[in-house]
Amino acid sequence: MAEITYVRGDATAPRGKGVKVIAHVCNDLGGWGKGFVLALSRRWPEPEAAYRRWHRERAKNDFGLGALQLVQVEPYVWVANLVGQRGIRTGRSTGVPVRYEAIDTALAALGGRALELDASVHMPRIGCGLAGGRWEKVEPLVTDRLAAVGVPVTVYDHD
Repeated sequence: MAEITYVRGDATAPRGKGVKVIAHVCNDLGGWGKGFVLALSRRWPEPEAAYRRWHRERAKNDFGLGALQLVQVEPYVWVANLVGQRGIRTGRSTGVPVRYEAIDTALAALGGRALELDASVHMPRIGCGLAGGRWEKVEPLVTDRLAAVGVPVTVYDHD
């Protein structure tokens, strides 16, 4: 079993050697414009373009809650778009958009792909920013779906 390592820093600049996957949570509306995705887009245009195309062509693909999209951005760096948020928060919202079951499903898929790539996974505290989730609910999913199957995970807390 691998473990989760917590560090202070920028998840868009993952530490360590070998293949690295940067994981984050997306919504199911095709919206990309607030939160961690802005930092991703400042570094690489590909994850946003791929996500928007994936959403636009959703009638012909697997886009939806629980889906995973891997986008290669550098020879040894991939971005994992995890659809784990139903809608977005608005001024009239009464609940939170996070969907833990969807994050769990997407992380399970990511665990298998990370093992195939012999990759480590790097992330902010996914689902806990704009999605409104709680880390004490997300962390066990990350442990079960990634660390428990041997995928090293680093969680970044931004300064």
